[in-house]
Amino acid sequence: MAEADNHARTRHTLGWRAWLGQAVLYGLFALVIGVFSHWPPYRHLPPDTAVIKLSVLHTGKPKSACHQLSAEELAALPPNMRAPVSCPRERSPVVVELDIDGAAAARIAAPPSGLSGDGASAIYTRLAVAAGERAIAVRLRDDANNADFAYHIEQRVTLAPAQVLVIDFDAEHGEITLQ
Repeated sequence: MAEADNHARTRHTLGWRAWLGQAVLYGLFALVIGVFSHWPPYRHLPPDTAVIKLSVLHTGKPKSACHQLSAEELAALPPNMRAPVSCPRERSPVVVELDIDGAAAARIAAPPSGLSGDGASAIYTRLAVAAGERAIAVRLRDDANNADFAYHIEQRVTLAPAQVLVIDFDAEHGEITLQ
């Protein structure tokens, strides 16, 4: 009986010590979180700086045109593959050029995604620039068979400190947008 009484007393004694230890550890943890939430100071951007984000997801034009198969070419194919017109799946890479105040800021050529190279090309870049008035020129080419840029925009924008300007391509309207 004395042993059971001793065990109950030990368990009761450890109980309040365990609670006290746990409270102290939680308090220290909260203190560490509180200190690191205010120190060291974090600045997302330096003062008087804006951000330009170039974010384009666009499917390029087919790399080559469809062509009519001759009778010999059709005969060489298995019966289930005898379509009269052959259209390659591969797409052209998308090329984007960004100039800020007349100087080249980004030149990006993005290959098409997908195993067959038939998916959309994705471009993303982030540039920190000084706030103020900027001349932005963006050119986009989505046809490997044409050396000219099919889409372009030149615009003067005034960027406030910490402002984010997003440059995108609106495929529905066929234009480059600045937002």
